[in-house]
Amino acid sequence: MKIVTLVKHVPDAAADRTFDADYITDRAGVEGLLSELDEYAVEEALKVADAGAGVEVVALTMGPGGADAAVRKALQMGADSGVHVVDEALHGSDAPATAQVLAAAIAKIGDVDLVLTGMASTDGGMGVIPAMLAEHLGLAHVGYVGELTVSGGTVTCRRDGDAASETIEAALPAVVAVTDQINEPRYPSFKGIMAAKKKPVRAWTLADLGVDAARVGLDAAFSVVRAVTRRPERSQGQIVTDSGDGGTKLAEFLAARKFI
Repeated sequence: MKIVTLVKHVPDAAADRTFDADYITDRAGVEGLLSELDEYAVEEALKVADAGAGVEVVALTMGPGGADAAVRKALQMGADSGVHVVDEALHGSDAPATAQVLAAAIAKIGDVDLVLTGMASTDGGMGVIPAMLAEHLGLAHVGYVGELTVSGGTVTCRRDGDAASETIEAALPAVVAVTDQINEPRYPSFKGIMAAKKKPVRAWTLADLGVDAARVGLDAAFSVVRAVTRRPERSQGQIVTDSGDGGTKLAEFLAARKFI
């Protein structure tokens, strides 16, 4: 069995994130890391591998030079190999272009039984790639999964809603997006970190995937950012001194802002 798990290298949310001159997120001037939500997909792939023999886990990413650090983290956690799709023409690619390229990479990897993803990336937060990817590949898609089991040629998923939970079965191969409630991602061990240095990471370009460069990148994007305004600094809040009438002042403050 072969599982592909998508991993994305994103800017650290705790850093001062900015944009390049073309209003694309600056990824070179800020520390990056494996998207936290993707760690759950990697962990779930490794749990499936731990439960049965003969399971191969491949970590796949698309991004500029340095984005393979996300793949390396997945390898340190226990994935067997990695693929980094890197090409200058990909700069500024939107979600439809990203899904197209990732689908071509999965097809090139070949004989994939299960594609696991996080429910969204922590930088874009759109959560549309899994469904788009499944459409390109012609596979079933199950999203927002909180529990899954693989048995034979079927993946059984539990999805929790506000009022109820539902169980969904899909024939393999399939694309499954998991939530951050599905597991607790493992920390890479020293042994895992050392072993990851010897694991193969293939670098593929658009030409390797047979994808037309004119269909990706900023010029092919369906939406364009024209301007960016930095969020204003937070101002000091109002201090209410309680001299016996603190409750009244608080109520007046809330009422003036129509909170009560």
